[in-house]
Amino acid sequence: MITIIEKFDLGIEKFSRYLLIFCMLCLLVFSTASIFLRWFHVSVLWIEPLIRHLVFLIAFLGGVLATGKKAHIGIDILGMYFENKKNYKAKKIVGTLVSLISFVTLVVLVYSGIAFYNSEAEYSKVVFWGIKSHLLVAIIPFGFTLMGLRFLLILLLDIFKKDDK
Repeated sequence: MITIIEKFDLGIEKFSRYLLIFCMLCLLVFSTASIFLRWFHVSVLWIEPLIRHLVFLIAFLGGVLATGKKAHIGIDILGMYFENKKNYKAKKIVGTLVSLISFVTLVVLVYSGIAFYNSEAEYSKVVFWGIKSHLLVAIIPFGFTLMGLRFLLILLLDIFKKDDK
């Protein structure tokens, strides 16, 4: 069971990392092209909105990767306190509780993101390349879903994994 969870988490990690690298390369190419074209007074209308949405997607993907490293929720005073006191059982409980609260919060954010997507779909307009705005807004529930899945997998691993210490 643990290996299945770890493999699924690794799959999300690899998918997020490769998508992040691809988005960063696209961002670099399109940003450079936009700057270069401005020297010649040429403006391509779809580059700016594409760059904005790539930055938005990159932020979510960075959050997904940070979540997997347990660096997304950085304020862990209680966990560090218990680790310094060599109370690893209490530290594990705090970590599990943080993962649970984060997962529940992300479920609410996914639900809100889907509601926003649905309302945007009603009044959607074409942004660029024939892509409607509600499809670009889908970045929000997509990013929160990936983060939520990672927190769920971390939570399951915290619950089912045996103590190392």
